[in-house]
Amino acid sequence: MRLSSIAVGATALPGALAWGGFGHISVAYIASNFASPSTTTYLQTLLRNDTGDYLAGVATWADSIRYTKWGRFTSDFHFIDAKDDPPRYCGVDFDRDCKKDRGCVVSALHNYTTRMLDADLPAYERAIAAKFVVHFIGDIHQPLHTENVERGGNGIPVLFDGKHFNLHHVWDTSIVEKLVGGVGRRSPYEAAKRWADELTKEINDGKYASDTIDWLRSANLSDPISTAMAWATEGNAYVCTTVLPEGPHAIRGQELGSKYYEAAAPVIEVQVARAGYRLAAWLDLIVTRLETRTLPDDL
Repeated sequence: MRLSSIAVGATALPGALAWGGFGHISVAYIASNFASPSTTTYLQTLLRNDTGDYLAGVATWADSIRYTKWGRFTSDFHFIDAKDDPPRYCGVDFDRDCKKDRGCVVSALHNYTTRMLDADLPAYERAIAAKFVVHFIGDIHQPLHTENVERGGNGIPVLFDGKHFNLHHVWDTSIVEKLVGGVGRRSPYEAAKRWADELTKEINDGKYASDTIDWLRSANLSDPISTAMAWATEGNAYVCTTVLPEGPHAIRGQELGSKYYEAAAPVIEVQVARAGYRLAAWLDLIVTRLETRTLPDDL
């Protein structure tokens, strides 16, 4: 996989964002709530942002640079195209579904995790890697980022509350914005922080509290490919149960703002919660390993 030499401060460009941007920012705020103090200090320094927005502020960067001439090579890194057959069969296979020549979100997470761990790289290269890791852990939890049918749902026209969209957009944006009661277009950070704090409470002592051990069971820093594949497989299963429960042809042109929304909204909520909690744990593992490597030999 090509190594990044993209300028850290690339300007954001318009385009379709995974999780609609808002979801990525929410994932980042959840991770900020759970990251250890040493991880927070390390990343605030690396990303040159000593505020509580240090992860949220870079959460959509990877989507922005994919539309630049410098970052065009990263376009395939945001998804893995499972060549399955929903709803009859859902499943992700790394050898089958990750493009050999261009990569996928699974190989990208492996690559940029490895680069974050490479203390010999210049700080700006490790900062770029961190931005990709923050974003790709969000991407891999969006079910249609793990599906090949109709380009991850982009080719399936639907309605949502009377407005025309494609299915991918509905899962990226429409459902989550309806779930939280609307998102300010000019500055989604306040709404994302509020939702992230609500989900953090559910993770700490609410409906997700008993699930967190299972959420981290597959996290293995020594094998990022297996870790990412476990997360991708988990999200992809929702394509059969919730995204395309009657297949791609049955959903085409349908209104999804009522009964379909009621089934999909809890899936999006738990996937955002999982992504944020796992992102914090993944970053903690990376920083802990870096700190261990820098300990004096006599300790």
